[in-house]
Amino acid sequence: MSRRKGAAISGWLNVDKPAGLTSSAVVGRLKRGFGAAKVGHGGTLDPLATGVLPIAFGEATKVIGFVVDAAKRYRFTVRWGEARATDDAEGDVLATSPRRPSAAEIQAVLPRFIGALQQVPPRFSALKLDGRRAYDLARAGDPVDLAPRRVEVHDLALLEQSDLDHAVFEVGCGKGTYVRSLARDLAAALGTVGHVAALRRLAVGPFRVEAAIKLDLLVELGHSAAALERLLPILTPLADIPAVAVTGAEAELIRNGQAVPAVGPGRPSPLHPYREGDVVSVTAGALPVAMARIDSGQLRPVRVFNL
Repeated sequence: MSRRKGAAISGWLNVDKPAGLTSSAVVGRLKRGFGAAKVGHGGTLDPLATGVLPIAFGEATKVIGFVVDAAKRYRFTVRWGEARATDDAEGDVLATSPRRPSAAEIQAVLPRFIGALQQVPPRFSALKLDGRRAYDLARAGDPVDLAPRRVEVHDLALLEQSDLDHAVFEVGCGKGTYVRSLARDLAAALGTVGHVAALRRLAVGPFRVEAAIKLDLLVELGHSAAALERLLPILTPLADIPAVAVTGAEAELIRNGQAVPAVGPGRPSPLHPYREGDVVSVTAGALPVAMARIDSGQLRPVRVFNL
């Protein structure tokens, strides 16, 4: 495995995160394995969770925000009858209940959890209170009073009940939705308690679990041609963002922080359908140039790619 530092790698890897590792630990292993200078991830997964973890290298880190904001899909198992401190299987048991909901009862409450919801995040989360992480406060035994936040659940379905203690669900949701909170609140609505016993992320925006690559394989391949062949383009997560082509001369102006006309003679892709304030990706030929905003008839660069 090559360990060349500072290698100019830019693009995305769709990684299938294994259980037992934090997202930051995955980033660290790939940074060392690829000898890359700059690596980040597109949305935290808890250590218990597996599945899609988009990893950005080099200039791709400049569009991580688009991945973090993207729609996500999860499959998760709820264990009824046990409330845990972390709202998943890693926490201490706080309360128990003998009640086990039937499939019919579960189906009856699911519509309450679809649409715009007010959701209280788990006490053990990375959110900050007065500058400290909620999980640090919780571990220290300090009060953790997190305010409800608006989240969006697009769909929620009961897939199976393997036994009376467990139920498997699939959910599609927006940014900031905590599956652990969803499981906790589902249990409460059914007159019992519960926690997430298993969690697998199936999709983040365009990244799908069917195409995800096992972490161990990537680390084994390291900075090799076989590994680099799996690298996806910088603009992969921006499929839904309008793309605008510019000339080579205009690309140089944009790279130097200057704006160019959004419409006009010779524009390869006129911007007539787009509105003031829209964010677009700018390309010159096949090369990504920048993310830009439509501002007073100009393409004004927001993030420039140094390629």
